[in-house]
Amino acid sequence: MINNRSSKFMGEKRSLSIVIPLLNEVESLRELHQKIQQALEEVHEPPLGEVEIIFVDDGSDDGSFEELQSLREVDSRVKIVQFRRNFGKSAALAEGFRRARGDYIITMDADLQDDPFEIKNLIHTLESKGYDLVSGWKKQRRDPFIKRFTSKIFNAVTGFLTGVHLHDMNCGLKIYRREVIKSVQVYGQRHRFIPVLAAQEGFRVGEIVVRHHPRKYGQTKYGPSRFLAGLLDLISLLFLSRYMKRPLHLFGGIGLLSFLIGSGINLYLAYERLFLDKYLTNRPLLFLGILLVIVGIQLFSLGLLGEMITESRAENLHYNIRNEIGFDDGH
Repeated sequence: MINNRSSKFMGEKRSLSIVIPLLNEVESLRELHQKIQQALEEVHEPPLGEVEIIFVDDGSDDGSFEELQSLREVDSRVKIVQFRRNFGKSAALAEGFRRARGDYIITMDADLQDDPFEIKNLIHTLESKGYDLVSGWKKQRRDPFIKRFTSKIFNAVTGFLTGVHLHDMNCGLKIYRREVIKSVQVYGQRHRFIPVLAAQEGFRVGEIVVRHHPRKYGQTKYGPSRFLAGLLDLISLLFLSRYMKRPLHLFGGIGLLSFLIGSGINLYLAYERLFLDKYLTNRPLLFLGILLVIVGIQLFSLGLLGEMITESRAENLHYNIRNEIGFDDGH
């Protein structure tokens, strides 16, 4: 069954942007470009209009930029962004998204592990199911054990904490509607959480199984530090998404709990001093109670200050709107 949202586009030409971040992948670029060209020839429904292939060179020093320039000479659809140094995958995707002009935006890695021939399946799933974002699932993953193992932990923890359950959150092969990439902000290591960011904005997120190939050239850029960075970014994401517009709910809640526990301890000690005639000067519990009360008051005050800041910026808060009807000026 075709979703009403997608059926209105059937038969219309849809423009496509393919965004490819890369770092030192000179050996794979020409082969990747050839496969993309072949894969695009298989896309017939909906028919494609203008296509652009945006390569974002994240500070390569192996001749990748020169190879991209040679591809540009034979294919005008190739567009190139070159960073002066390595800024990371999130920065590369953000710059690619900023320049993308397509109705659809597809991302893939440049190492030939993502299969360009999945482009047709991604577009079909996006339109037939009415999704706004479709993420690939490398069900048969051709990576070292440690990378597969940490990825499973990462996906499980992320799904549990955010409610967005995907088998492969960090798969580089994804397709987006244009409005998705214009609504999410990607920086740090947040490219891992784009499906979560999209879901939080109210977009529909889906997943399909995609083919995955062993790395043919070079070495993986993955390291243990990326797992830690991803965990820290997940904590940051949860904080910003849940409490940025209501900081008192976080700081006030923790502060109130601390204040109540501290007050309870102090009341208990006061009872002992007044009715049981026990001295408190040698009781560490007294200092803990006082500390918890002070910390509680400080955290609650911090939450109130956060609410004041949020209130002062209320008119600038952004809420993602799907449709507007009956407004001539769009406001």
